Amino acid sequence: MAVDKMKNEPRIDADEVLGGIVEWVSIESPSHDAGAVNKVVDHVEGQFRDLGLKLERIPGRDGFGDILECKTPPGWSAADGDGKGILVLAHLDTVHPIGMIERELKVRREGDSIFGPGIYDMKAGGYIAYYALRHLVRQGKKPRLPITFLFIPEEEVGSPTSRARIEAAAKGHKYALVMEPGRDGDKVVTSRKGVGRFVMTVKGRASHAGVRHEDGRSAILEMARQILRIEGKTDYARGITCNVGLISGGSGVNVVPAECKAEIDLRVPSQQLAEEMTHWFLGLEAIGPDVAVTVEGGMNRPPYQKDPGIADLFGKAQAIYREIGKELNDVPLTGGGSDGNFTAALGIPTLDGLGADGKGAHAANEQIYYSSLVPRTYLCARLLETLE
Repeated sequence: MAVDKMKNEPRIDADEVLGGIVEWVSIESPSHDAGAVNKVVDHVEGQFRDLGLKLERIPGRDGFGDILECKTPPGWSAADGDGKGILVLAHLDTVHPIGMIERELKVRREGDSIFGPGIYDMKAGGYIAYYALRHLVRQGKKPRLPITFLFIPEEEVGSPTSRARIEAAAKGHKYALVMEPGRDGDKVVTSRKGVGRFVMTVKGRASHAGVRHEDGRSAILEMARQILRIEGKTDYARGITCNVGLISGGSGVNVVPAECKAEIDLRVPSQQLAEEMTHWFLGLEAIGPDVAVTVEGGMNRPPYQKDPGIADLFGKAQAIYREIGKELNDVPLTGGGSDGNFTAALGIPTLDGLGADGKGAHAANEQIYYSSLVPRTYLCARLLETLE
């Protein structure tokens, strides 16, 4: 069936969807700017209030924005008494600093591509979820299950203040739909690697780099040796990647450095490997003499593995996509983490990557494809309508 001949009326209007996405994108919201994030929260809160949903806004903490929870009220679904329904997850923060919208990422359209800060990751997906529910309301249709929308303010930095709320909400739901970006055409996400974050600190001994070099113990030299050891644990065949992404140390070019710190990113496909690699990191010891090495950290997001429940949910999504003559596929395993890692690890059937297709996440060419807006909105609307 052609997309423009779908049975649902009123039809999904791609220009209307795009207009709403651009409104969200035009409010820049970097993760660490609580005030900026809360401006988007204000906007989204007003839209869901107008739909008649029950709202709860949880004040932000630790310098992050507010969490917004929007629930369909009693009488909206056939299974209100059951309590367990659909959890829709989206985040309103982006990685882009304030001002990107005036420079590298001006909102603009070039052919099928629309550019903007956070448009792909993931304001398009968040708005699509809102529009999908509004589309059902316009049709006079009701979902079969209660729906909770949870908008997260700091997903891009690991959801440190939201994780507990996400997990508590997930335990009360039968399904989780995550509106992260779509992938490579008509693809969604059914598994993700787990994400670990570690901080290594090396302490040596300072000395004059020219007069008493031999008295010093270079923390940077020790860190260099440790970096080679850590990066050497990357094993593509096993799906393990280790990345030393940030380093700081030293006090002057003429001083043997007494301290050095490194921040490390770990990605693993299974819980077994998560435990194995965490044990390895926390057990690291010094390589050179007279230096001290300490490692702190652990898994930030557990692995999200495709199980029978997820496979069944994906099959339902495939059937819906075929209603518009399109075939939905899934990404075998993606290295990026999301809040879907939390819900899937709890055994909640989780379907991720339901947002708009595009490319350039976190980059200066971030964009969505106009051609994906109607199919993705249709898929989301029908999932909300038919899951039971």
